[in-house]
Amino acid sequence: MKYINMIKFMTVVMVLFMATACSLDEDPVSEFSEVILGSSGDSGDRIKYKTRAEISSAYESLYTTLKDRQEHWYLDYLLLTETHADNAYAGTTGSEVIPVENNSIDGGNSVITRDWDRYLDDIAGANAIICNIDSVPDASFSQTERQQWKAEAKIFRAMMMFDMVRFWGNIPVITEEAGDITADNIETVYPLYFPTQKSPEEAYAQIIADLTTAIPYAPANNASDKTRLSKSVARALLAKVYAEKTVQDYSKVIAYCDSVIKDGFTLVDDYSDLFGMNDEGTDAKVRNSSESILEIQYFSGGGNWVTWMFGRDLLNYDSNFTWAKWVTPSRDLISAFDAQGDTQRKNESIVFYATSWSNYYPSDSYAFMYKCRSANSSIIKLRLADILLLKAEALAWQGGATNLDEAAGIVNQIRNRAGLEALSENVKTSQEAMIDAVLNERRLELAFEGQRWFDLIRNNKLQEVMNTLNNRDSGRLTQLRSFSETSELLPIPQTVLDNNSNLVQNPGY
Repeated sequence: MKYINMIKFMTVVMVLFMATACSLDEDPVSEFSEVILGSSGDSGDRIKYKTRAEISSAYESLYTTLKDRQEHWYLDYLLLTETHADNAYAGTTGSEVIPVENNSIDGGNSVITRDWDRYLDDIAGANAIICNIDSVPDASFSQTERQQWKAEAKIFRAMMMFDMVRFWGNIPVITEEAGDITADNIETVYPLYFPTQKSPEEAYAQIIADLTTAIPYAPANNASDKTRLSKSVARALLAKVYAEKTVQDYSKVIAYCDSVIKDGFTLVDDYSDLFGMNDEGTDAKVRNSSESILEIQYFSGGGNWVTWMFGRDLLNYDSNFTWAKWVTPSRDLISAFDAQGDTQRKNESIVFYATSWSNYYPSDSYAFMYKCRSANSSIIKLRLADILLLKAEALAWQGGATNLDEAAGIVNQIRNRAGLEALSENVKTSQEAMIDAVLNERRLELAFEGQRWFDLIRNNKLQEVMNTLNNRDSGRLTQLRSFSETSELLPIPQTVLDNNSNLVQNPGY
């Protein structure tokens, strides 16, 4: 046994050495580094954080990370949820994005490799707080504050794990810090360095546990500051979690949606308040709107850099505009807006500029995603319209005249704000028609907010919509593989599989 332990120990040491010594990345993160595992090298009886100030720095870093490292949870997330669906084209000819459009993604894709690492990195940051906050010996650090910070870290961990399980299904569910590894503790620590995958059911159980145990201690919704991981954020995430097929429970979806609504959120009257610029064109039009549940805010001097990956930065009009952009709006989405006469939401979602390239549209009138239009644009991660339409979806799937009528009322509320007519009476009397109406309304209302891919999967529409898309959309690249049930998950990155034999590739890759 000692010999086996030593072999394992040497294996871990070699992997960690190679991962740290050979990487030339600007922000290197090894799959099995202490960052990924949520460890700072402290273990046993050693105290990681001795004062409130020390753990406060880790706590605030969660929010800093969310704001400054939006590449995976926003930029790549939109690529994988809008371009992989029917709302957008890849936009560029890069090998990292074209496979997302033509459905030829494999485990070597650099985008999914980056995202896997960074999601686990985020989870590790939350683990560092969750696992250590109760043992901070600082007597001035109150129990109330400890509970609140721990709750916020749990919401953060759940939010990142929710993205991961929806993208990859079978993922490591890491809730502990690995600590130092020695020949004596190898049997305990080794699985943390080389974790096995958990089933989606197990991942969702952890997400639900994190969110439900966080609610009593998380801060309440603050109408003047929507940047915090509040009780309302946890409730909104639970509504979205229970809508997913693995743990689908429509009654709980409705209950959590109602609890979010009771927290005092209301739709803004003007849709442009969500994404527009002020009259002077110098800043976001509105921050902390009544509709926003969670938003990440950016200001001059520390701006939202991803705007130039999608189009123009309206604060610096000609900067970074000499090359093609990601997530180019599709003709199919434009047709969907036009079919409804939906000019308000179309104009807030899509803009046309003249360009020096013509990959998907003529260069004199080229389409761009418009919901992130300046370095000062906030990213609205969660908002009420999404929650309302999710409730309508649950009601439609439950069926029955009363539920269908209530679902139609919600959809009509959203449509009324967009200046559109109410749904016809025949839609309200058909469960299938109502489900389709809700799905279409979600597409138009939430375009380029990262919902479309998951909406199609959740409503059993992925194959029907995507395998006929080339017949409807003349500008889309030809699919190299048909969409099947296995297409609902991304491949596990090949470098991750190479480094950890305990992980298994998803079916179909």
